[in-house]
Amino acid sequence: MNNKTVTKPPTFEPHSIFRKMKATAKLAMLGYIASVVLSASLMAQTVAPNSLYGPFLPTPARAVSTVPPNGDVNPYGVAFVPVGFPSSVLQPGDILVSNFNNNQNLQGTGTTIVRIPANGGATSVFFQGNPQSHVGVGLSTALTILKEGLVLVGAFPTADGTFATALPGSVLVLDGNGNLIANLVNNNLINGPWGMTLNDQGNGKFQAFIANALSGTIARYDFQWGTRGLQVLNAIQIASGYLHRGDPAALVVAPSGLVYDHFSDQLYVASTDDNQIFAIAQASRLGSDGGRGNIVYQDNVHLHGALSMARAPFGDLLVSNADVINADPNQPSEIVEVTTGGTFVKQLSVDPNLGGSFGLAVNIVGITTQFAAVDDNASTLTIWTLNTY
Repeated sequence: MNNKTVTKPPTFEPHSIFRKMKATAKLAMLGYIASVVLSASLMAQTVAPNSLYGPFLPTPARAVSTVPPNGDVNPYGVAFVPVGFPSSVLQPGDILVSNFNNNQNLQGTGTTIVRIPANGGATSVFFQGNPQSHVGVGLSTALTILKEGLVLVGAFPTADGTFATALPGSVLVLDGNGNLIANLVNNNLINGPWGMTLNDQGNGKFQAFIANALSGTIARYDFQWGTRGLQVLNAIQIASGYLHRGDPAALVVAPSGLVYDHFSDQLYVASTDDNQIFAIAQASRLGSDGGRGNIVYQDNVHLHGALSMARAPFGDLLVSNADVINADPNQPSEIVEVTTGGTFVKQLSVDPNLGGSFGLAVNIVGITTQFAAVDDNASTLTIWTLNTY
């Protein structure tokens, strides 16, 4: 009898083949991903850095003096000329800065708006007010630019640089060449214009929100700008009750910074003496005074007199601090970034001494963002250029 070795047939496992196929597929996929990564790495060494998103490294900050030939100091308002602004002296990307003090450093006596060209050229005087008539004197943080071709600025004059002689002032409307188109005066609705923002509704229709230092109120003007000139369609007080007072160092401590959110129709208000940020709902449609609105941020650790505001590319609020409330020498001249939901994000000091942070602005063009902030201790403007991809 022949003994034969019988080989037992392999046990069939119905899922084993799929496991092998999956393993093989995984290896193939990993190999493919590795080849793509390697190709991208090689391309990164040869493709120009601006071909996709621009360079990673930030542009060095640009510091510019805001002092004009007449010697005005204490820069307050900052505004970028937006894309689409009509051809004029101003070009898209230029920056305007309003000066609040004269060459004797008397508050509420400055008369100039300085133009800082986007191309890095020499600064120049865009507008100069008249001290004798008090028109265009004490140019405050209330500086805004409408893309259809207008510049609006608040004038909050004093006779001698003190709160005792402060006047209600007005809002000046200028064209792109610095010519005065209108001087809006209404002591009930424009009473120490300290901050301003716009709601551009298109086709020459827009709203201006004005923070008033002498009354602690917010007014809204509805405008139409076109072939018939500038028309005021409506004017109304939409908020009140913010703390406000005179101050020997800051002149006034009152509501100032305004940011309008078109999507939610909310107006954010930075009130310095309250040291809080509020939100006013349905700001573009309110037909009566809605009080202070809701508190969206209060923080005595990071806020030291919430002052001016701007909005970051992804929605955060950027808030300068006057250092007149709860001052902290370890956090001088701070700009604080917070979410609209009330969360602290980051802070940045613009001067080693207290009281230097005031006006600020953001300009977003494509994937590039410019952020500009004044240091009114040094009378300079610092401009940062960042990629926001």
